[in-house]
Amino acid sequence: MISRRGFLVGSAAVPFLSYASIIPTLAAGRQDILVVAQQLDNMTSLDPHESFEAVGSEVCSNMYQRLVHPAFDDPEKIEGGVANSWEADAEGKVFTFKINPEAKFASGSPVTAEDAAFSLQRAIKMDKGAAFIINQFGFTPDNVEKSIVAVDDSTLTLTVETPTSLSFLLYCLSSSVGSIVEKKVVLENASGDDLGNGWLQKNSAGSGEWVLMSWKPSESIMLSVNPHGAYKGNVKRIILRHVIDPSSQLLMLQKGDVDIARNLTTEQLRVLQGDENYNVIRKGVAGLVLMSLNQKNENLAKPQVWEAIKWAVDYKGIQENIVPLTHEIHQTIVPDGFAGAVNDTPFQKDVEKAKALMAEAGLADGFDIVMDHYSAQPYPDIAQAIQANLGEIGIRVQLQAAENRQVLTKMRAREHQIALSAWGSDYFDPNTNVDVFCNNPDNSDNAKNKPFAWRSSYQNEEFMKKAVAARDERDPATRIKLYQELQREFMHNSPFTIMLQKTEIAACRKDVTGMHLGTLSDSHSYARIAKA
Repeated sequence: MISRRGFLVGSAAVPFLSYASIIPTLAAGRQDILVVAQQLDNMTSLDPHESFEAVGSEVCSNMYQRLVHPAFDDPEKIEGGVANSWEADAEGKVFTFKINPEAKFASGSPVTAEDAAFSLQRAIKMDKGAAFIINQFGFTPDNVEKSIVAVDDSTLTLTVETPTSLSFLLYCLSSSVGSIVEKKVVLENASGDDLGNGWLQKNSAGSGEWVLMSWKPSESIMLSVNPHGAYKGNVKRIILRHVIDPSSQLLMLQKGDVDIARNLTTEQLRVLQGDENYNVIRKGVAGLVLMSLNQKNENLAKPQVWEAIKWAVDYKGIQENIVPLTHEIHQTIVPDGFAGAVNDTPFQKDVEKAKALMAEAGLADGFDIVMDHYSAQPYPDIAQAIQANLGEIGIRVQLQAAENRQVLTKMRAREHQIALSAWGSDYFDPNTNVDVFCNNPDNSDNAKNKPFAWRSSYQNEEFMKKAVAARDERDPATRIKLYQELQREFMHNSPFTIMLQKTEIAACRKDVTGMHLGTLSDSHSYARIAKA
């Protein structure tokens, strides 16, 4: 359902106007304003050290730089961001970064090593959802000020707990949680000991191409160009408008009310095929669609039920009939395109096999269960197909749709039974997914770290050992082999049914160029956007 509430747009010439009255002019008549229709309902914060959802991380990556980032055209390569050089000591424990002297925050102040040290320390001290990406190197709130140090204005050192591969550290630092914020501005807006978290949730203090002007949850985000940033195009403002219905996004694109539609499904994309008035950008991304079975539920805790559900799903039918232009079948936790990814697809619909497994579990008569899923398409259609598939083996599914962030909030509280959701990778290394699906050392409700496996109360000691062994293996070929072996075991011995891998879509009007979609959700960029 589209939100029809008006919202105010700041402008030098027109200070306050309702969005509804100005949007056609903004989109169709002005080169310096870009309007995007996009589903924005999975965001809970725009503090880069807290945000841990795909869209929030994407927005943050357009407002903040990190020490390093994946190359635009090849995510396997790392390029400098705030840092322009780096090196490791012989032991692989001390890493030194030199800060780019030309980097400036939106305030005009130079980015210093002190800002970088503060930012990484802040992420560890706040200890929000994404902190595990960098605290895995041994950083804790107690030691981080001694482990991450600004030697001078241009030199930053990181001292890790155990010898670490430089490339692995760089991949982790390239994730959104590695964003560099301006220390002075953040602390000036701190409340108590929150390190500016309350303020930074809806404000920005970065050195990226764009600055946050406003965010109204499930309604809109407005960005303006950073006058001291690297962007040199003709767009001065970007308006992201929350439009949940893909058909409405298409209509707005066709009418010229928006310049880009970001969530078109196969049905709408077929309308645009061959139309020279639009440029449809497609990119295979590290986003998986899956079912998570909460192990607190007695029936869902049975391994035979895990396997039965995997054999009950009609993967081919769902892909071909619901998402043929936006998703491909994928059944392992490491996305296609990553080093070591296994693209085996052993599961297919086999009702008799699934029924036999249900009987083996002592559940031949089935059971009732609730499945939460995102309300935005294509999830309702996928959910209905799954409901029918599981019904054939006696699992009676009640569907419960909600906004993206509501489903995520429920999962993070371990209150779901089955959840149909998506998971996006954080950095370009197989450990990014293997770690969160396998490594759950503390399965208690009040655990400090709460990876994806924790949300469904899943813990497996063998997978934890194998995940750590693969992560720390120094020989590249052996490391890949370990990840491949782990994926094949995990497919058959976990309460996660991986079904699909997403292809990201951006449908642009022909006068829009430079829209970049990356392999990772936080690498979708407006850094080269322009309007003719």
